[in-house]
Amino acid sequence: MGRQNERRKMGLRWMEAALPLGIIAGMLCLMGNIQYQIHKTANGRPKHIGSDDWDVAMERRDKNLLDAHSPPPS
Repeated sequence: MGRQNERRKMGLRWMEAALPLGIIAGMLCLMGNIQYQIHKTANGRPKHIGSDDWDVAMERRDKNLLDAHSPPPS
């Protein structure tokens, strides 16, 4: 009787680690999604991952070219 009870306790021991691991993983995912939504709301589009100074300069140049060649608002 005691040995079977001991096996049952050992079988559920992994749950002690799974609960905190699940909480930590959930909070990391939640923080990432909140950051994404805030950036998307503030800038109107998702964040471009891995953009450096060259990419930023090219985006600025493209925006200036589109603004220069677009018809004036009526």
